[in-house]
Amino acid sequence: MKHFSRRALRWTVPLLVTAGVVFWGHNAFLRAIGQLLFVEDALRPAAAIVVLGGDVPYREVEAAKLYHQHWASKVLLVRGAGLERQGALGILGIELQESWELSRDALAKLGVPSSAIIIANDRAEGTLEELQVVAKELKPSAGPVILVTSKFHTRRVRLFWRYVTGKKWDAIVRACERDCYDANHWWQDRYFAFAVVKEYLGFLNYWAGFPVRAPASQASATP
Repeated sequence: MKHFSRRALRWTVPLLVTAGVVFWGHNAFLRAIGQLLFVEDALRPAAAIVVLGGDVPYREVEAAKLYHQHWASKVLLVRGAGLERQGALGILGIELQESWELSRDALAKLGVPSSAIIIANDRAEGTLEELQVVAKELKPSAGPVILVTSKFHTRRVRLFWRYVTGKKWDAIVRACERDCYDANHWWQDRYFAFAVVKEYLGFLNYWAGFPVRAPASQASATP
């Protein structure tokens, strides 16, 4: 009984201390969680600018700016997995633009010529598969790639790219300058609160060896 009490005390004290720190300094703790997600690399000439799916048109605005600054001569888009609702709407004669089509149109409006926009052949569902498609589409010998994404998504993109390429292919991770993400108050916004939780779930999936993946039928869907 005495041994049990000592063992319980050994675990209880750190837990109480941790709970106290979180309770009394929860704002600082939450800020640290939000700030940890944001990383960015210095720019240098690259083989291509990759616009990762999501947050249209903010990622496209950043990609177009980098293109016009001549950091790369082409912009790569990856098509997302086909959605069931798109097929259902097609039966009704209603066309629903896919996210990559919106990205392409946004880039065109921002002055990126169609000849510079490349659409990857394969489709992808989720960050891991998207980066796998990028690695398949481009060649490491051509140089580094610039991966454009949202601020809260940058650290996971860097981590997943290193996983996909075995750390043998450099990537320059860049965040959208006009991204509204506030690492110091993310929990006060429903959209960003969901985004941050999703990022950390993505880290857990990575550390567990990616047990959660998109169904093969979705990832390989064709238009």
